[in-house]
Amino acid sequence: MTARTTATGTPRPARRSSRARQEARAGWLLVAPTTAVVLAVVVLPFLAVLVLAFQDIKLVQLPRLTLTDLGLNPENILALFRSEGFWTSLRTTVVLSLATSVLSVALGSVTAVALRRPFRGRALVSALVLVPYVLPVVASTQTWRSLLNTQYGFVNAVGTRLLGWDAPIAFLTTPDITVLGVEIPLALCSVILVLVWHTFPLAYLFVAARLHAVPGTLEEAAVLDGAGPWQRIRYVILPELTGVVSILLLLRFIWTFQTFNEVYLLTGGAAGTQVLAVRVYNELVVRSDIGSASGVGVAITLILAVFITAYLVLQRRREAAS
Repeated sequence: MTARTTATGTPRPARRSSRARQEARAGWLLVAPTTAVVLAVVVLPFLAVLVLAFQDIKLVQLPRLTLTDLGLNPENILALFRSEGFWTSLRTTVVLSLATSVLSVALGSVTAVALRRPFRGRALVSALVLVPYVLPVVASTQTWRSLLNTQYGFVNAVGTRLLGWDAPIAFLTTPDITVLGVEIPLALCSVILVLVWHTFPLAYLFVAARLHAVPGTLEEAAVLDGAGPWQRIRYVILPELTGVVSILLLLRFIWTFQTFNEVYLLTGGAAGTQVLAVRVYNELVVRSDIGSASGVGVAITLILAVFITAYLVLQRRREAAS
């Protein structure tokens, strides 16, 4: 009969490997449902879009499409990258994402720092700050369309009656406007400001939560050392917010990079505001070009994959540092 242990009392390797195989099988069984869902919902649709990106087919051809009709046509992808419209949309998307990320995180951080001290009515003010984020997208964009309307909009009424504007300004349909000799993409800036207004409360929540975890003794010690309000913010508060702000900037960029609803509802992608997500819609619905729409979708996925990888690396470094 084979002994279960060696002379030193340790288990035999065969017993260890058998138990390891059982644990591995149990682990695979536990993750199998999640893996199946990810394959069905994420991987397979992406592979289908990747295949369609190499096809030169229209939307009406899709019901009659068979596997034998599918081929590899690199020219379809190359035509996409040769298109000036694609690179214009990419530049617009990058500018929109960068500006929205920086401004929304900055505004959310400033608001959180300003409201960090208890005062009467603080709960009400905090609730009002969150209103833009909880409003439905359709309602908020329609509100801004009304405010910026050239005929009855509140902004133009104030500008023409109080600020001395010569005429109402079409904020959402004017591509560029010259102010003090500087050309400004007016429609794009208007969309950016609406997006900042809609998204800064999320940054406020993250930063406020981080400030809540900062020990109050740090500021008290700074006060005893004679530090003023701005010095306390610069040397005590801001260093504590570096990690959460960096993560917020990256996440906000990733989320804004694929923005469609606000841009389409405000401008329809006109007046220099056509981002990549709106271009996918136009290629698919307006031009009925499945191949081109799929190619733009794959490009968005690959670009976002780079930033998601950066986010994961940043998270791992933060965990290692802590």
